[in-house]
Amino acid sequence: MKIVVIGGNGLIGSKVVGRLRGMGHEVVAASPASGVNSVTGEGLTDALAGASVVIDLANSPSFDDKAAMDFFAAAGRNLLAAEAAAGTEHHVALSVVGTERLQSMGYFRAKLLQEDLIKESGRPYTIIRSTQFFEFTAAIAESGASGQTVRMSPALYQPIASDDVAAAVADIAIKPPVNGTIEIAGPDRVPIDELVRRFLTATRDPRTVIADSRAGYFGVAVDDQSLTPGANARISSTRFEDWLSRMA
Repeated sequence: MKIVVIGGNGLIGSKVVGRLRGMGHEVVAASPASGVNSVTGEGLTDALAGASVVIDLANSPSFDDKAAMDFFAAAGRNLLAAEAAAGTEHHVALSVVGTERLQSMGYFRAKLLQEDLIKESGRPYTIIRSTQFFEFTAAIAESGASGQTVRMSPALYQPIASDDVAAAVADIAIKPPVNGTIEIAGPDRVPIDELVRRFLTATRDPRTVIADSRAGYFGVAVDDQSLTPGANARISSTRFEDWLSRMA
């Protein structure tokens, strides 16, 4: 089956492309570098010709409110229109667990718009909402850093390894669309400050992590439900310590 992966050169995209090719599928790794741009529409018609599945893993290059909204609005509309013309059978998009609970940040308002465009398009679809990737822990730490102190929220979250995200995306993409949302998450719920502390210790970073409920998540107020999945989430197997060991 022909599968087009939008954002096929990114962290998740490159892993998804490799997995699907390993299963014997014809996979197009689509990105601006390969002449396919979902924001401008360039190359979409040719890339989607004969495709059964489109996986949208493209992400806004900026968290700025307007830039993110412009990106997801244009990319979503262009991609869904191209799929309708090509007659694709399954649109798969990667989103974020808790998107509707994080609407005070423009990036998540843009992600919710992306989801709404998909739901309203009439195209067969599956939205995959993932928790934060282990690989983003350094960026999360930097968001609360000041000098030798890192202030992090003690709210619970349930991060996941990017390899497990890619495995879930590839598996879901070759199955029939659910016309709904699937949540995926790592195996352990842990306070954000605790995980960041463990990460800095493992990477020999001398900074001190302080639990601060006012710190939020990239400035957004969060509680134990904000970043954690519901009861029916698909749970992966890779634990944070195992990922740290492999990274080291």
